[in-house]
Amino acid sequence: MSKPVRVRFAPSPTGPLHIGGVRTALFNYLFAKKHGGTFYLRIEDTDQNRFVPGAEAYIMEALEWLGIAPDETIGKNEKFGPYRQSERKELYKGYADQLINSGWAYYAFDTAESLDNLRKTAEQDGKTFIYNHTVREQLDNSLTHSAEKVAERINNGEEYVIRFKTPVGETLHLNDIIRGDIKFDTNLLDDKVLFKSDGMPTYHLANIVDDHLMETSHVIRGEEWLPSLPLHELLYKAFGWEAPKFAHLPLILKPVGNGKLSKRDGDKLGFPVFPLDWNDPVSGEKSSGYREKGFFPGAVVNFLALLGWNDGTDQELFTLDELVAKFDLGRVHKAGAKFDPEKNKWFNHHYLVQQSDASLALAFDGILKEKGINKDIAYVEKVVGLVKERATFVTDLYDLSDFFFVAPATYDEKAAKNWKEDTGSIMQELVSVVENIGDFTSVNIETIVKDWMAKNEIGMGKVMQPFRLSLVGALKGPHLFDIVEMIGKEETVQRIQKAISTL
Repeated sequence: MSKPVRVRFAPSPTGPLHIGGVRTALFNYLFAKKHGGTFYLRIEDTDQNRFVPGAEAYIMEALEWLGIAPDETIGKNEKFGPYRQSERKELYKGYADQLINSGWAYYAFDTAESLDNLRKTAEQDGKTFIYNHTVREQLDNSLTHSAEKVAERINNGEEYVIRFKTPVGETLHLNDIIRGDIKFDTNLLDDKVLFKSDGMPTYHLANIVDDHLMETSHVIRGEEWLPSLPLHELLYKAFGWEAPKFAHLPLILKPVGNGKLSKRDGDKLGFPVFPLDWNDPVSGEKSSGYREKGFFPGAVVNFLALLGWNDGTDQELFTLDELVAKFDLGRVHKAGAKFDPEKNKWFNHHYLVQQSDASLALAFDGILKEKGINKDIAYVEKVVGLVKERATFVTDLYDLSDFFFVAPATYDEKAAKNWKEDTGSIMQELVSVVENIGDFTSVNIETIVKDWMAKNEIGMGKVMQPFRLSLVGALKGPHLFDIVEMIGKEETVQRIQKAISTL
């Protein structure tokens, strides 16, 4: 790299952080760490009309939870602060004036009403109105008035915006790390507003100025910003600055169809699209998040990393350190990546299985206490070890293990049909066998019960299914004799006796 790697995630605080934004932040983080660089967070809040209270704090908390917190941001290592654009607004007017003075921009006094009329007239003619080189010298701007007249109107407090003066008749050959060489015809571009009448810069000006001042080396952002690339490159040229290298990430698509996964798709389609729960302070609408749904942050990161990127192998499970070591922008795909909620759960299952029994037991114990169940944590830990292979979320553990804590109140109807006329008497004999076992460990219990069955020529099906049904209430669960050892002799006998009397 010619200069130190500095990359940024620069969201607007207009609501919760969408999973597409999280993926952008993640790829920036991975790239920075891979090259020993800096990942910083800048809040782009120049559009005050769309500002949503709480959104900024939400973004910070989400990145912390995911384990991809920035190296620099508001209140943290503010080497190039402020990191909130609204606190930098005094900067931007000077840069806009610089573009005016160098001929790369101009004042425009057109009212919203006059521009709206021009759009409507164009539509009636079957055309689209574009404010560019074809019309700018017939409109109400500093290109069509004397400098004295322009100064007079500004001094009189007349509202204006500052527009970029796009060059005419040029073909821009730009390079994107992911997409390669891209051509743009400047005649097809419009003269974007750089500075608004409310005294605030637009995204385009503030973004370029801040990326330059904060020494951003690479801009890694979503595909939706690709149409802005020619303007941004031209702005760097206008200022005489070296442009960063650009990489535009592919879209994350809906599970069905090719449309972009939107903020509204999540709860509607039955899966979260936000990292954390969000309660909208304006509408009161609630949206679910990965954290509260029981996903592990590492599983979310692992899943998102493989949406549009792979390392060229069949490996799917990566730690964050492994992702950093293997990440390469050159292996990011151009095509959109389809979001697969089931694959999302698959990752979480594998991450859950990798957790220690002790850490899962602590989380599961909270669920048990909510149900009024108080068990020694060592017992809960053993239960977790027996059932976690079948769980996707910690909340699944109770349905997989309820019989370790409470005796079954009902019995699976289909399994109960296998309870024959002689089953009760066989189970009563089993009670006697169980009551006389001294060393009540899984291996010993299994040996003694199977010896009794062999000696009396009783088939496996005649004992094992009704035995499990008696203890569990269904034909499910881990190794039967592990269950017997865990619940103990007295409880085992009581459950068999209850099944005999019930079935």
